Amino acid sequence: MVILHVTVQVKPEHVPEYLEAVRHDAEHSEQDEPGCLRFDVIQDRDDANRFYYYEVYKDEAALEAHRQSPHFKLYVEKTSRWLAAPPERRFGKNLIPADSEWR
Repeated sequence: MVILHVTVQVKPEHVPEYLEAVRHDAEHSEQDEPGCLRFDVIQDRDDANRFYYYEVYKDEAALEAHRQSPHFKLYVEKTSRWLAAPPERRFGKNLIPADSEWR
């Protein structure tokens, strides 16, 4: 199991189109990728331009498949110029629920 937390800071003038792009990526990640078990997008309560992703993949191969998917490549192409800073990525280890309890 691979858990990925990503923090993204978006330029204020690009938030509406960013939201469209990230929704497309998140929805297609869960719908089109058997190895993507979860893809949540959270907006910060205090900074409406800061977003957090919580992504769960079955394994490293599933994460790599995500990175090679057409929807992820489109997301990167569209959003890179809208970001105020490079994304921050952190990997975590799954504890609860157990790996076997995921879909």
